[in-house]
Amino acid sequence: MKKNFIEELKWRRMVQDMMPGTEELVNKEMVRGYIGFDPTADSLGVGNLVQIMTLLHFQQCGHKPIALVGGATGMVGDPSGKSAERNLLDEKTLQHNLACQKKQLEKFLNFDCGENSAEIVNNYDWFKGISFLDFIRDVGKHITVNYMMAKESVKKRISGDEREGMSFTEFSYQLIQGYDFYYLWKHHGVQLQMGGSDQLGNIYTGTELIRRKDGGEAWGLATPLIKKADGTKFGKTESGNIWLDPKRTSPYDFYQFWLNAADTDTENYIRIFTLKTKEEIEKLEAEHKLNPGKRILQKSLAEDITIRVHGKDALDAVLQITELFMSKEAVQLIAAFDEKKFSEMIAASGSLSIEISKNELEAGVGVVELLTTRSKIFDSNGDAMKMIKGNGISLNKQKVTDPKMIVNSSNAINGKYILLQKGKNDYCLVKVV
Repeated sequence: MKKNFIEELKWRRMVQDMMPGTEELVNKEMVRGYIGFDPTADSLGVGNLVQIMTLLHFQQCGHKPIALVGGATGMVGDPSGKSAERNLLDEKTLQHNLACQKKQLEKFLNFDCGENSAEIVNNYDWFKGISFLDFIRDVGKHITVNYMMAKESVKKRISGDEREGMSFTEFSYQLIQGYDFYYLWKHHGVQLQMGGSDQLGNIYTGTELIRRKDGGEAWGLATPLIKKADGTKFGKTESGNIWLDPKRTSPYDFYQFWLNAADTDTENYIRIFTLKTKEEIEKLEAEHKLNPGKRILQKSLAEDITIRVHGKDALDAVLQITELFMSKEAVQLIAAFDEKKFSEMIAASGSLSIEISKNELEAGVGVVELLTTRSKIFDSNGDAMKMIKGNGISLNKQKVTDPKMIVNSSNAINGKYILLQKGKNDYCLVKVV
């Protein structure tokens, strides 16, 4: 018996809004549904994971998920939730980005499971043959300017500074996305479009175009936009976005992002970003409350999503490195490790490491220079010195108290490694070469 898709999303806190009749539709038959993804980077970020997991649940409930990558819309730019027009990309860059994103989607969705196998479509494939005059004649005439102006994303931009405002390019975006829905409805039998709540206006434009152009019927569902408990944007850190590509965000940093989530955030995240059952999650929450310091909930979440994105070997390396660096006996453990195995573990985890020559270290390097210019742990000398004075920096598990400290060969573990630590969880391994 397949799970009820809407019920599954509801208990996972993943439904913000949906059109009347949506639940009846997905309970009645196998439905083709799609979500659009922005191709402006060669990697998806954790902000995209809500929509990826929505498609995954959709497929597991017996429906056919379609991921639309916006090869055409990426050349225009969606104004929803943005205060300024973004840079447009050339076709070569877009094609590279699309290929990279497809590989990431394949880690979540099953593209070979029969009738409800996942598909990826690129809206450039149907837009490349449409002229501007054809579009405004065949599509533009069905949606009024009044209807388009009523959208909240348009209102905000038009009521702003006229020097910024909104270009016609961006204003037309909802028509283009609406046509995507129409095309997929007409040629692929797609009845449902899903997306974040900031996309609801664009989704409605699609259903309206289907109704006005062909007298058809289609439905829409919106998931909530995820924000942290402190109000900051989900998926953003001091160092920037958290990406699914290990070249952009290492498995180590990816794991740490989830491990360091606040308790209140984790209660949401574990429902949204894992496939754990309601009973499994409630059991973990009960265990977590008995001893919050063990971070049982965060560890379970971090392990689950790191395996899915980076694989078990990467997770194993991350767990070993995390346990090693956080141990009070880290220096002794590093000294006892086989050098080849240790290097492989560092590489697999992607944990922060830098190299320094033996000659440089013999001459001596200032600790502040190591923390800034060399490791980039801090952006400025002032920040590093402030952290040292606040007892927030350790070298080989010993607190650094003097900002003028010179680090030399005598500080190197087995003459090969130095372990820098900022706060509780930020580490950098210095390799002597």
